Amino acid sequence: MDKIKELVTLIKTSKKTVFFGGAGVSTESGLKDFRSKDGLYHEKYSYPPEEMLSHHFFLENTKEFYKFYRDKLNSLNYKPNITHIILAKLEEKGLLSSIITQNIDGFHQMAGSKNVLELHGSVWRNYCMKCHKSYEAETVFSSTDVPKCSCGGIIKPEVVLYEESLNQETLQQAIKEISTADLLIIGGTSLNVYPAAGLIQYFRGKNIVLINKEKTPYDKMCNLVFYDNIGKIMKKIEQNL
Repeated sequence: MDKIKELVTLIKTSKKTVFFGGAGVSTESGLKDFRSKDGLYHEKYSYPPEEMLSHHFFLENTKEFYKFYRDKLNSLNYKPNITHIILAKLEEKGLLSSIITQNIDGFHQMAGSKNVLELHGSVWRNYCMKCHKSYEAETVFSSTDVPKCSCGGIIKPEVVLYEESLNQETLQQAIKEISTADLLIIGGTSLNVYPAAGLIQYFRGKNIVLINKEKTPYDKMCNLVFYDNIGKIMKKIEQNL
């Protein structure tokens, strides 16, 4: 059987399908991923990107952090792509239960998805570290310096930096979704970022499908593997549904 048709059959017959996605889901929108050969981690900076996106760097070099953050993680000028749109349609048709994403760009919600669990937070939520007042993403990205609250406190994006823990409520919800699914579709992720990648071990269902340009440590666990552009596979899924 054709692999696409096999995947479509799995989606149609599944009682609960969960999508688990990473940076590769958003690259077709124009955003760079992190670990591919053209990703952010292969560009040259004054400090390694992993360090600039760490908790201690944010506290000790806040100005430098924001320079990198505004330059590389500003998703406000980009839009959801075909993958986000088709996933939202699958949810609307009752063929997708939830989306668990490692991305912080908010594209899934913009495309119309309702049940989205953001493991690493979102650029759209920001708060003052002193008084906890909330701020829009535009406030942070339009600032030319360290964004400050009206009380004088530093505004921090509600994104999970290195050295920070994932939101426990979101994590528990993600574990529940994965452990009760019978079909898990993994897309656009190298499955190298922990603890997010470790969530795969909670899957107790029948079928795992992987869609990624490059190999991952979990390929052998999967029933179907597509080494391809996720947008291309999503279009084929929609055409065959």
